[in-house]
Amino acid sequence: MLSQRGLKSAASQDIPWRFAPGGNNRYDMVSNPRGVVPFGTAENALVQDELATYVAEKVEIPPDAFLYRFSTMGGPRFPIAMASHMNKYFQPFHPVKPEQIITASGLTAIHELMACSLGDPGDGMLVSRPVYGRFELDFGNTANLKIVYADMEGVDPFGAEVVPKYQSALETALKENVKVKALLIVNPHNPLGRCYPPLALRELMVFCQKNSIHLISDEVYALSVYGTGYDAEKSINFSSVLSIDCKGLIDPERLHVFYGMSKDFGAAGLRLGCLVTQNVPLRKAIACNIRFHNPSGMSIAIATQLLEDRDFVKYFVKTSHERLRAARKYTTQVLDHAGIRYHRGSNAGFFLYIDLSPWLIESCDDQHAGENDAEYALAQKLLDGGVGLHPCEEHGEFKGHFRVVFSHPKEVLEEGLKRLVHVLNDQSS
Repeated sequence: MLSQRGLKSAASQDIPWRFAPGGNNRYDMVSNPRGVVPFGTAENALVQDELATYVAEKVEIPPDAFLYRFSTMGGPRFPIAMASHMNKYFQPFHPVKPEQIITASGLTAIHELMACSLGDPGDGMLVSRPVYGRFELDFGNTANLKIVYADMEGVDPFGAEVVPKYQSALETALKENVKVKALLIVNPHNPLGRCYPPLALRELMVFCQKNSIHLISDEVYALSVYGTGYDAEKSINFSSVLSIDCKGLIDPERLHVFYGMSKDFGAAGLRLGCLVTQNVPLRKAIACNIRFHNPSGMSIAIATQLLEDRDFVKYFVKTSHERLRAARKYTTQVLDHAGIRYHRGSNAGFFLYIDLSPWLIESCDDQHAGENDAEYALAQKLLDGGVGLHPCEEHGEFKGHFRVVFSHPKEVLEEGLKRLVHVLNDQSS
């Protein structure tokens, strides 16, 4: 009945833990106290009231928003607002021009469009581990590109010394007939919550130019960088690849940036993602297929008004920083008290990368047990205890690591962490 492609897509929905748990049974103190606290989805719920109030009071939907032309590829007005926003906060060496920005219905759509435009089926995208786990779907579902993982093996993943690790992974992929088309970094990083220093970015540019591949920097958490109040001297602030003079480092047509409204503006529901590139043939290739992924006029109208209101953006970002900092501080206090290790030095994003490997239970008696069964079993125990963590999602080098999202209202965060510690204590007893 279905094509081979359709059969493959249908079968993929039955892969264990394909989706983040708790989506349809979310905890609410009043309406659903037995629901799941969703620690696996990176949304900033700390600024929803401000966002909703602003949109209700300040945003007017113009009549043109109901027409194609208002929002196709971002429309005429939104790219101007986004370019102005990025020129203020990303400090680009060369100002971003509106015509260098293509906007689609979310960064997931941009990922797919980039995959179809840069690679052929079977080609690869090079990333380090751990990393955001949905790249495999975004670049693989339609375009059939492979994610090539580079293991850091004790090397600081944000240092210049990572280059040999990437080179080794690239050469291994070539021996397996996988042609790597781009290096994809996430800066600030998901799930480690750290930023790349300029020196490392320059070295990565040189690496990409040397190997004739593209460098893509996903900078969707660019404005979600905050001081932690301690260890500040070791925290690296955000530097966009756009802020670096790439002359003599990389052909600017090989350098691309992802950005959008989902993280910094707590507006994942707007479904707006942008590609920033000087590569004209690439923009043409994406324009050919973006008709399947154009954003809505309503979303463009809301986002344009937000970006054009500089005073509100300044207030909004400051408020977000304060609340993220407080939520992170509380989360680390609970984790420290419970003896749960986590990646240190993070100062960005909505999450901590925690190590639950001491609580894994290996299926020693079953020689046919899958390699991820222990992590799945722990995730199921947590889910049974009302905590949603996504196993194997970040493709870590070691088993038992999970991304815990702390950007929840205080009562939800407290309840979720209490449940997490309770389940782990029961596991230990």
